[in-house]
Amino acid sequence: MVTVTEASAIVLANVPPFSISAISVDLAVGRSLAGAVSADRDLPPINRATMDGIAISHNTWSRGFRSFVVEGIQAAGQAPQTLSNPEHCIEIMTGAALPAGTDTVIPYEQITLENKNATVTSDRVNHRQNVHSRGSDALAGTSLLQPGTLISPAEVALLSSVGKKLVEVFDFPSTAIVSTGDELVPIDSTPLPHQVRRSNSYAIQAAMMEIGWPSKTFHLPDDKEVVTAQLDNILKSHETVIISGGVSKGKFDFVPDALEANGIVKRFHRVNQRPGKPFWFGTSGDGRKTVFALPGNPVSTYLCFYRYVRPWIFKGHHIAREPEYAVLARDFEGPPDMTYFLQVAVKNEKGTLTAYPNAGGGSGDFANLKEVTGFLELPGSGSPAKKGDAYPYYSFR
Repeated sequence: MVTVTEASAIVLANVPPFSISAISVDLAVGRSLAGAVSADRDLPPINRATMDGIAISHNTWSRGFRSFVVEGIQAAGQAPQTLSNPEHCIEIMTGAALPAGTDTVIPYEQITLENKNATVTSDRVNHRQNVHSRGSDALAGTSLLQPGTLISPAEVALLSSVGKKLVEVFDFPSTAIVSTGDELVPIDSTPLPHQVRRSNSYAIQAAMMEIGWPSKTFHLPDDKEVVTAQLDNILKSHETVIISGGVSKGKFDFVPDALEANGIVKRFHRVNQRPGKPFWFGTSGDGRKTVFALPGNPVSTYLCFYRYVRPWIFKGHHIAREPEYAVLARDFEGPPDMTYFLQVAVKNEKGTLTAYPNAGGGSGDFANLKEVTGFLELPGSGSPAKKGDAYPYYSFR
């Protein structure tokens, strides 16, 4: 049996290189950038106005001029005009190129216009005010985005501005989600008293969909030969397999033996934690196939996905995630000899994430998940976790 820290390190040490695809920028939100992006030209590429008004030479202002003859209008999208007389001005619109011979923009709110003459009503005009200078955001060739950047609408705007119609992103590995057990029936069935509807596979699939990770679902009965044969087929056509159930010490828990029979090397089995102790993790000998075999109890499955599987995909996408912490709202005594993942409802209270315990009825009580926002990782230190102390927090909302 390994510790939580050891299990996490083993999982993250076994991330294969993810493939890369070029996709349209309008489909890139939520994906992880796979290649560096640089400015293809100065940003902005010209000196441009940030307000509607008039463009003048500040030197003329410094010489005492307060009224300026208007020579014309500079609109956005037009090539820059040239001020023919430094004692004149040109009306200018927001985003327009600054006319040659001008270096300062005075907004309409600070002038009066009458008969092609602009009179400044402000007592103070600063040199280059309301001018977005060429290259002030980035010079041509400057690195703008690095691999592992999670693309948001802000990055889409930046990618578009440098002409990246196609964007290189990390792919998700082809993934199968496998539920096991004769007690599980399809969700559209009416279960007998000794049966339950399948839910774990749908929960995992939904959690993956939140980050754009597609998958296919399968179900296996409690039959060793069938489990072994079907896992062989699934492994042949999928790079990643996430299994729910069949990994404990029961007489019908065939998954570990079936995986090893199919060439998957066990990296660890059982973690000193609650819930989720029977967690099994392995890879193919060449490291190209990865298997997460999670305990079948719903809360255990859910916890292991967020604690181990999702960080694994983030690392494969080169996404750096800083650990999140929350402060315990009241004392809580967990198991003294193992890491305990406490279900909590976290609230942001004046800038502090405060975790309110709601342990529920155990690892089978999936209904309690609707009352909480994540898990707080409490060390098995032998003493109660104290109110006001901060602990690692894994959110699923």
